[in-house]
Amino acid sequence: MARIPLLQLSDVSLGYGGNPLFSGLRLIVQPEDRLALVGRNGCGKSTLLKVMAGQVEPDAGAVITSPGASIGFMEQDPDMTGFDTLGAFAARNLADGEDYRVRIAAEGLKFEPEMAVATASGGERRRAALAGLLAQAPELMLLDEPTNHLDIEAISWLENHLQKSPSAFVVISHDRAFLRATTRSTLWLDRGQLRRHDKGFGEFEAWRDKLWEEEDQTRHKLNRKIKSEARWAVEGISARRKRNQGRLRALADLRSQRRDMITRQGRAGMVLDAGQKSGKLVIEAQEIFKSFDGRPIISGFSTRILRGDRVALVGPNGAGKTTLLKILIKKLAPDKGTVRLGTNLVIAQFDQNRSGLNENASLWDNLVSDPDMRVSGQADQVMVRGQPRHVVGYLKEFLFDEEQARAPVRSLSGGEKSRLLLARLMARESNLLVLDEPTNDLDVETLDLLQELLANYDGTALIVSHDRDFLDRTATVTLAMEGDGTVATYAGGWSDYRAQRTGPPKAAPGCAKSRGQKKPGPQQKPAQAPEAAPRLSFTQAHRLKELPDEIARLEAEIAKLSEALSQGDLYSSDPARFQRFSNALSQRQRALDAAEAEWLDLEERAEQAAGREKP
Repeated sequence: MARIPLLQLSDVSLGYGGNPLFSGLRLIVQPEDRLALVGRNGCGKSTLLKVMAGQVEPDAGAVITSPGASIGFMEQDPDMTGFDTLGAFAARNLADGEDYRVRIAAEGLKFEPEMAVATASGGERRRAALAGLLAQAPELMLLDEPTNHLDIEAISWLENHLQKSPSAFVVISHDRAFLRATTRSTLWLDRGQLRRHDKGFGEFEAWRDKLWEEEDQTRHKLNRKIKSEARWAVEGISARRKRNQGRLRALADLRSQRRDMITRQGRAGMVLDAGQKSGKLVIEAQEIFKSFDGRPIISGFSTRILRGDRVALVGPNGAGKTTLLKILIKKLAPDKGTVRLGTNLVIAQFDQNRSGLNENASLWDNLVSDPDMRVSGQADQVMVRGQPRHVVGYLKEFLFDEEQARAPVRSLSGGEKSRLLLARLMARESNLLVLDEPTNDLDVETLDLLQELLANYDGTALIVSHDRDFLDRTATVTLAMEGDGTVATYAGGWSDYRAQRTGPPKAAPGCAKSRGQKKPGPQQKPAQAPEAAPRLSFTQAHRLKELPDEIARLEAEIAKLSEALSQGDLYSSDPARFQRFSNALSQRQRALDAAEAEWLDLEERAEQAAGREKP
């Protein structure tokens, strides 16, 4: 027996300002469908959900819902006008006596139903809207970025809930692990067309790449045919003018077909430049304590972060990840303990709240008014990694066209705003990236590129994110905040942390263990008072003074050797010289690493000895 569709789109088209967003869309949503809706930022995914929900009228076509079918829509910015508490808003569509459904969802999503709407943050409002939709349990749920503002524990709860739910759903999300866990089919909105693949999101990228390959082959064959027919037209038309008018018309049709083929949008031209090299030690924190209103946030945490580390900060919402991030870069002072920053640090920061963007100003004005990007006396130029660039040309590298450059920031989608923030971040040279939720709303292609850039970045990164897949692909060290003041250090990304968490925590290479992470076992000795650190000998003190100059000399020699080896013809013109330079470069690099390690050890001993001598 055929099932009755819950929703149908029939030749649906919509455009803004004369520009088509999508056209001729056709879709059937069946009961129990679990659909991932994916596409580039700004392609119209959120708008399409609103069309499906009946909140936006299409320019053409029909949206048909099954008689009596219930459809629920969770939007990104819910309007709570007229409701006093988050719980009252979430329960607005429930029958009397069913408020318990909201409380169940609230517990899983971590928000207080009694919280006043007037004092709730944007994230708390979104969680209340999601809880209300889950409590209502309509036959079809339309979910727009439901994982934003959820911590990893709440995302896992939502995954389990959706997997067990009898409702069908269409979901937009940047969280690839979440999409792989919850979806069975994929809708791809690409250049105004909607394609469906009846496999979950885990198969999307392979399917997309295959379609792109077929598209490239079709375009190549069409170009070859046009070239062949055009040559025939030039060489043979005069002798057969009357008989071959049909072939000429076919050539015109081929050229029209090529004009109608929509060019694929390229990848964003993002570049991360680490600039000058920082010292090997980037951040050292010793016995950090921080509390708010008597609640411990960080209790006795110590760590050492070295150049090249990719450090992920994970934990529940409210555990203090952003607080720890600010303490580590000395933007917030700890209650107790010390933080020391290494030498030559140039910090660039990505702010999850987008507070650096003026929503009412244009993209153009947001860039040229940035003090770090301003070019004196030039209203159409921005400074990009030390070089002036035309503002539109630079924005095009981040997939914004000239019309968008002059539009207000508020007209952008969430992912486009994140891309604009990345444009500002990447205009600067930096050797320490501080990324607070950089993945929110970014499309799959931009996420892939950002991961590649971080992998090749010759600097250090501190990353706060709830995107498990992103952390697995980027992090080399994970600092896990459990919410009780404990900060535990683990090697690797999210999956590594979860695997190690069942046993005793393991400190990552280069990072000190956090307080309380002593090796367990029956032979463990009782804690003893620390012995006074011995003073440096005369030779050690002299060596400590010599090492900075030695390190600077080695770095200069490495730079010269690297420049010589970069000459493209050196290997072919003088192989013996190329080999000598290569051997010398390896020897200098080993010597530099040894000198930096020696300096770190002697500096730490000197500081410990100085601390013991203080009255």
